[in-house]
Amino acid sequence: MRNICRILLALVLLWPAVLYAAVGDEATHESDHEEDVLELPEVHVHGLPLNKDQQLGPVAKSTPWPVIPASLTGQEIDDWMKARLLVSKQAQVTVVVLEPCKHRELTTAGVRALGKWTFDPQMNGDDPVDGELTVRIHFRTQ
Repeated sequence: MRNICRILLALVLLWPAVLYAAVGDEATHESDHEEDVLELPEVHVHGLPLNKDQQLGPVAKSTPWPVIPASLTGQEIDDWMKARLLVSKQAQVTVVVLEPCKHRELTTAGVRALGKWTFDPQMNGDDPVDGELTVRIHFRTQ
């Protein structure tokens, strides 16, 4: 259902671009723009944190959601867990459960999903450092 909504949203957002495309809007060749290329020297900025989010903590790249186990299908669930993710400067993730769910199966599903999350490491200036963040996963069915 979520994927269908995303596809519909993309179609609605892209539809005006399709309507207003005119003849001659086709892609051009790289050779058409050779005269527009400027040669710039290498630039390095000191004292300006360009990776501002990473200065505060690790930044998530991929966050797959946990799946409610088949053994709990059909049951009314309102449970949660709390975990700390330790992200090394090499972007390796270690999951530490701070507060488990009441249902052991949900805790296991949460740990499996969190183990698949990927991050860019926290930075101190231009240097990657070990970082951590705490997350809470709420499992709820209606």
